[in-house]
Formats: sequence, structure tokens, C-alpha cells
Amino acid sequence: MTDLFDTHAHLHFPDFADDLVAVLDRAREAGVAAMLTIGTDVETSRAAIALAARERDVWAAVGVHPHDAASADVEVLDEIERLAASPRVVAVGEIGLDYFRNLSPRDEQLRVFEHLLGVARRVEKPVIIHCREPGGGPAGARTNAPPGRASGVPTNDDAPVAHVDVLHLLRAARVGDVGGVMHCFSGDVGIARQCLDLGLHISIAGPVTYPSSRALPEVARFVPDDRIVVETDCPFLPPQTHRGKRNEPAYVAITAARVAELRGRPFDEMAARMSVNARALFRLDSSATRE
Repeated sequence: MTDLFDTHAHLHFPDFADDLVAVLDRAREAGVAAMLTIGTDVETSRAAIALAARERDVWAAVGVHPHDAASADVEVLDEIERLAASPRVVAVGEIGLDYFRNLSPRDEQLRVFEHLLGVARRVEKPVIIHCREPGGGPAGARTNAPPGRASGVPTNDDAPVAHVDVLHLLRAARVGDVGGVMHCFSGDVGIARQCLDLGLHISIAGPVTYPSSRALPEVARFVPDDRIVVETDCPFLPPQTHRGKRNEPAYVAITAARVAELRGRPFDEMAARMSVNARALFRLDSSATRE
């Protein structure tokens, strides 16, 4: 029997308000045994917890997306920490840096990211990392600059400045102590290697199925068996066969099939391996669903 784990979804978003029951049914029919629904601010983090409390195979993560960093005052950050202690919460996220849209100033993004890494240490839960470069596309490790805060460095589409900053803060926070995952990974093999060296998992999303994808298939082949997971990031980033439509957890099977193909492995075997990895990362055993 197929065993899939969608490690990054936003099932509590309005996009699913009208047909969530059907969406969950389709996911289960496709072999999705577990789903993680991700908060991006206080309101959506609460909604994620509420959904996870209702559905035996849905778990929650809480955090502040970099887009919302500017509005994350002390009260917001304290509430996220309180929510992070909830029993159905298995990770702190979605947190990180987004230098593409810059909807919050970079110094605010850095402030909130650093604080929430501290929250993860205090509640002893892994982190889910968002990282997007100024150009919005794939980031390559094309510079030899040492890890550090790159915000003062001139940027261009080829310089992985967001990843440099993310990696610097993750090292400083000793992220390996709690673990974590690079959500919707968009770097190349060089950046993947640095993430793996920190003890992180790499999550592959729908873009690995796109004909224009170049670096990501190489990454999907490169990541060790015990450190690779898959996600939908639904309702965003549908796989190639559903481009232009709403994404949903059932489609994680398409991404998992592409990963299995790239690695030369049977689909069910690779799907099960990635689910084992996800459960290990989020401290869930194989029976961690409620009847």
C-alpha cells in the first residue's frame, strides 16, 4: 500500500473552505497517510491547530512567514511560542527569509527569523524554512563568500544572498539540535550540501516536475535516502500536469513519482522511505494517527 506524507500544505487557507472534506478524501485515496498544515501568522497558526485537532492524519506547524515579519511584535511572537507548545504542533514554521517580494524589510525578516529559531530550541521542535532569492528563481552556490549576513552586499539573480543569510542564522542557532527542513527547496547541489551538513532535510515540491527545472532534478538525485521528503505547498505550486490549477495533497503522489524516477527507485519504495524520513523529522511514529 502506498504511504505518502505531504510535509507542507496550507489546508486551512480559504482556497479549501468550500471542499476540504473532498480534498482530504482524495488525498487519502491517493495514499497520503499524513499531512502537515502550516501556519504563516497567528491567525493561520491557530487555524492549523484547529484543523489538526479535528483530523487524525493532519498535523500542524506554527510560525510567522517572512512576508508578515514587519507586523510581528512581541505579543505576536509570544503567542506563536505559546501555540508551538500545543501537542498537535510538530514544528515551528513557516519561517525564514524572502528577498524576492520583500513584503517586509530585510532587517525585520532577520529579526523574526532569529527569534523563532530560538522558539524552536525552547519548545524542542524542528523548523520549516522558507528561503527565496531576489530573482525568485533557483539559487546557485556561485559565490565563495563565507556565510554571513549578506543584506549589505549588492544583489543579483545569481548570488544566493538569501541562502547565505539563512545558512548563517541556522548555524548560529545550532539548528541540528532540533532539526528542520528546507521547504520547497530552490537551491542547487552546492547549497543542498551545506543544508545537509547542518543536519537539515530537503523537501522537494512540484517544480521538480516542470520541464524548465534544471538544478532541482540534480538535487533530487543527490540528497541521501534518509534526508529527502516531499510536499505540495498547496494550494500553490501544482505539478506540471495540473499547472494553472489549485494544488492539493493528492498531487504529492505526482511529485513523489518524479523523485522516484530520478533516483531509479520503485515508486512505493521511495514514497515509503520519504514518509519514514518525515515521521522521524517530526517525531511521529508510524502509528501516530488518531482513530
